[in-house]
Amino acid sequence: MGDNGSVQRELSAEEMLEIILNYAAKISGENDLDTLLILMAEMGRELVRADRCTLWLVDHEKNRLWTKVAQGIDRVDMPADSGLAGHSIQTGETVLVKDAYKDDRFNQAIDKKTNYRTRSVLCIPIRSFDQEIIGVYQAIHKGLDWFSEKDAKKLSLASTYTGKSIQAAILHSELVETQREIIFKIGEVSESRSRETGQHVKRVAKYSRALAKLSGLLEPEAQMLELASPMHDIGKVAIPDRILKKPGKLTAEEYAAMQTHTTEGYNIFKSSTRRIFKAAAVIAYEHHEKWDGTGYPRGLKGEEIHLYARITAIADVFDALGSDRVYKKAWPLNQIIQFIDEGRGRHFDPNLVNLFLENLDVFTAIQKQYKDSF
Repeated sequence: MGDNGSVQRELSAEEMLEIILNYAAKISGENDLDTLLILMAEMGRELVRADRCTLWLVDHEKNRLWTKVAQGIDRVDMPADSGLAGHSIQTGETVLVKDAYKDDRFNQAIDKKTNYRTRSVLCIPIRSFDQEIIGVYQAIHKGLDWFSEKDAKKLSLASTYTGKSIQAAILHSELVETQREIIFKIGEVSESRSRETGQHVKRVAKYSRALAKLSGLLEPEAQMLELASPMHDIGKVAIPDRILKKPGKLTAEEYAAMQTHTTEGYNIFKSSTRRIFKAAAVIAYEHHEKWDGTGYPRGLKGEEIHLYARITAIADVFDALGSDRVYKKAWPLNQIIQFIDEGRGRHFDPNLVNLFLENLDVFTAIQKQYKDSF
């Protein structure tokens, strides 16, 4: 029966096909795993007319099940053998229960957290290309009705398609994470030679992404800047140790040699056709340019300086001033704010300075999260 007490009409074959085709179009081009989980859960919910549908994935290393239930909400996780979903994972069996509270396998913890009363439950294992169980579809509550064998067949059909798409997204996600790790390692190599820490690289990346979003860049471009900005000082690999690690003030000749790290960094990446490395080339080349034209290496002025470099410049200076080093102590926050504010329209893009200072709590939170440990 439906919520109004009437028996729910079964979906026709045409209605099922329409739902599947509608979601297939959205799913086919989606590589973000969190977004994919939400889309597929919605598809399953519509196919079986459930109140809720969740797609759980197995984290074999941690022996946990996890899911993303909505955009902007953190992941939810639980033990891999917990509840009806866990039973389906462990046994590879379909679970079809009319009243969850009458089944000893049901875990009431999530209901208590969400103030929700689960009734009927349907769980279908999701398998990979090689038939390994990688997750489970869990549909909950069909109004005053309960799930049937027909519903199980519908959700099983969805799980067959889901498994292939999810495995492809997991592989993509692993590839992206591998690229991210390699990029951070590249950044750390250049920074470690000048006595910076790996956390400096990560902080600059996170600051750059946050400021990019505040400046109006869309999420994909902000993510790209996060990956490209750690390589801003890669050209330091070409600077001799006697200059790079000199404890005292550099001579004019040594300072000129130090400035070449911008062109050296640009030369490393300039021939790449990859968007991330093309962005890294621009950032390496221009992150020491200044809004008033007094920077180096080319004396660019104002918006002649690429936005990526203008963003990274603020992120880099904020972190450099706010971090302890073996050769200096971190500046107090109020002194850093004063320095960046005074650099508005001279060193830094005035609009970016406004956005940075108006949202300072965002950047201090990142600073605390990725704090150095000596």
